[in-house]
Amino acid sequence: MNKINDTLIIPDVQSDLDERKISINKVGIKSIKHPVEFVLKENITNAIGTFEMYVNLPPTQKGTHMSRFVEILGISPVKLNFDTFKALTFNTRDKLEAHDAFISVAFDVFLKKTAPVSGVESLLDYNILLESSLENNIFSPYITVQVPVKSLCPCSKGISDYGAHNQRSIITIKTNWSDDLNVGELIDVAESSSSCEIYGLLKRGDEKFVTEKAYDNPKFVEDTVRDISLKLNKLSSVNTYLISSENFESIHNHSAYAEIYKD
Repeated sequence: MNKINDTLIIPDVQSDLDERKISINKVGIKSIKHPVEFVLKENITNAIGTFEMYVNLPPTQKGTHMSRFVEILGISPVKLNFDTFKALTFNTRDKLEAHDAFISVAFDVFLKKTAPVSGVESLLDYNILLESSLENNIFSPYITVQVPVKSLCPCSKGISDYGAHNQRSIITIKTNWSDDLNVGELIDVAESSSSCEIYGLLKRGDEKFVTEKAYDNPKFVEDTVRDISLKLNKLSSVNTYLISSENFESIHNHSAYAEIYKD
């Protein structure tokens, strides 16, 4: 290690030449937590996001500059909307002097739910995943929402003298993200396609309502994903999607699952 003008020169090992000459598709940091701000249904959500940030690495460069990813996130909450997420992806590519960049961030949002009979208010959590890739200067953003709902088995209802087995389900919708996409509408589509939406807090009258509504609206997982597909096909802001529904069965030790995708 040398000194020039009494200044310590620290070698930049990451920029050394790599003799193996093998390119790397993705390199970066994973599972870094950082505060984020996201607006959903006019509600500002402050959450802790879990980021993954990657770039490609050319075959001649030994390593990437890991610290730059953290510098990009900064010390303030990252405001997440379509424009800022796009800017974050391009900034990552440019800051790392790379050709491609890949960003994802997962976080929970909470929406206020009003019980159907008593009107009591509570919060319900939904998981959001934002993903982007920037390859050959083509920006591809996607958004995934996970929505908890209630489902009731049509077969059980049809063969039983009374009652029917029901379960909590998770509906997942992944679609292209654009500036005109209403994320709250995706949640509404999922909840309205289930046997019944769920709530954080229910009084006795609400519980009766939810139980009876689900009984009057039985759905297989196949029914759920098909109904969601029909509704998404009517949205001009949705071009591609992957829909799945997983029912955590109450009379089996396994789940029922269905999936529809449109490229």
